[in-house]
Amino acid sequence: MADQQKTADTRFAALGRPRHIWAVGAIHAQPDRLEAMHHAIARRFRPGDRLVYLGNLIGHGERTIETIDQLLAFRRALLAVPGMLATDIVYLRGAQEEMWQKLLQLHFAPDPRQVLDWMMKQGVGPTLAAYGGTPESGMAAARGGAVMLGRWTRALRQRMQTHPGHDTLFNALRRAAHTGAPPTTTATADGDGGVLMVSAGLDPARPLADQGDAFWWGSGGFAKLLAPYGPFTRVVRGFDPLHRGVSAGPVGLTLDGGCGFGGPLVCAGLEANGAVIELFQV
Repeated sequence: MADQQKTADTRFAALGRPRHIWAVGAIHAQPDRLEAMHHAIARRFRPGDRLVYLGNLIGHGERTIETIDQLLAFRRALLAVPGMLATDIVYLRGAQEEMWQKLLQLHFAPDPRQVLDWMMKQGVGPTLAAYGGTPESGMAAARGGAVMLGRWTRALRQRMQTHPGHDTLFNALRRAAHTGAPPTTTATADGDGGVLMVSAGLDPARPLADQGDAFWWGSGGFAKLLAPYGPFTRVVRGFDPLHRGVSAGPVGLTLDGGCGFGGPLVCAGLEANGAVIELFQV
């Protein structure tokens, strides 16, 4: 049981009962919008609050390095405030971060050229370029076999590690974040449950621990959230692959304004039970 609890803690961030939660939608490597958003959040943020980035920090946009540096700079600024804890700031793993981590393990893939080609079509190219790689060099390494491909991925990782804090941030990503009761309980009768935060998707028919890739690729199930999911009366996501904009349903809340695709970056201020107190964009 202790081992199971330890595993759960590393996958999911327990936010407790915060004063407010500030949830930031998909950024897609847009550091100027992110900096403006950080200024807006800084005016509102108080000790006892939580800040959750809902994944897809990178990808599609060209300015990966500046985006991660901006995330790290704001983290340092918040942690300098008396009363702040490192656990008050959470970064979720989106599809873009998942692909980047898988790309760094490409030498383990049974068909690495096919995997790399698919990833490029999904928007990983600018991230690869930011850390000194090209799809052509990756394809050439893949044709050379696992040893050559391993050297290529190792060089990518080493170049990423030359940027202070980048590797640490990627290693700190969580699959989901939640307030309130443990995920194994059910919502209260008066609807005063918790809030669950994911990157893009959720399968309502599966327990939280068994979601797997649904957090990144299971966006179709999000529209089916018509009743509380376990103890969670609100489920928030930061990216809609169909680009339908900010929307709210009986349970689901989407905070994707199209950042990285010509639209604004969106943030919601939430109560611990998921009630929206403020919605703004930059």
